[in-house]
Amino acid sequence: MKILFLHGWHSVPGGVKPSYLAAHGHEVINPALDDDDFDRAVRTAQDEFDRHRPDVVVGSSRGGAVAMNLDAGTTPLVLLCPAWKRWGTARTVKPGTTILHAAADDVIPIADSRELVRASSLPDSALRIVGTDHRLADPEPLGAMLEACESAGPG
Repeated sequence: MKILFLHGWHSVPGGVKPSYLAAHGHEVINPALDDDDFDRAVRTAQDEFDRHRPDVVVGSSRGGAVAMNLDAGTTPLVLLCPAWKRWGTARTVKPGTTILHAAADDVIPIADSRELVRASSLPDSALRIVGTDHRLADPEPLGAMLEACESAGPG
């Protein structure tokens, strides 16, 4: 499966999460996103999306906000602690989106993801509470991210 992974603010390509997906046999496109210019980050992500036509888009924190602002058609989104209230203009997500968030996240409140689920008319099951902190880099959230991608992607 081809996955476009959009990293968080002040993160870099090749981190724990995209490496985990690649180690499980997936092709991961992981572009460097501009930390200072959100619109440029969205343009970079859109160019990569258009070039590679991934099966799933994963966005982590600020990368989740980038993912929400893409023109990604029906391609499923997997959002990790999405920072949608801080960046971009998108205030809802499409059906089939999965959101993973740690209850004790001290960077992006879990209430933001609950609000996003409600505003998007997603079922409560679209929000999966996993992990112990904002990074979601422990075995449980990494496994949940992999499962969400594999469930959302093509058969």
